[in-house]
Amino acid sequence: MMSKVDMSRLNLRTSGAPVSAVPPVRSQTHPPPAEPTEEDRSKDAFFATVGEVAEAMIVRHGKEFAIGTLVLAAKFVAEGRPLVSRGTEAGGAADAAKPV
Repeated sequence: MMSKVDMSRLNLRTSGAPVSAVPPVRSQTHPPPAEPTEEDRSKDAFFATVGEVAEAMIVRHGKEFAIGTLVLAAKFVAEGRPLVSRGTEAGGAADAAKPV
């Protein structure tokens, strides 16, 4: 990992470090951005969907509700718990979910 220290601003004479111990500053050129992969496009689409759902939650129920819901969902994912009820029993959460 590259350090974010600007080597050109260091005063090596007062730091006590020998000049040979400090690597020379080289201009950093970044390679051209690669074309996004199918996985990248899929992740972007899911992120956009989550953003739209979060915005809808904020409009209907407020920022605190949206934050709490997203944190709870993240906790369920981390614990490997299901986020939705997939059961066929009457009155389950799957039946109660209605589009906005």
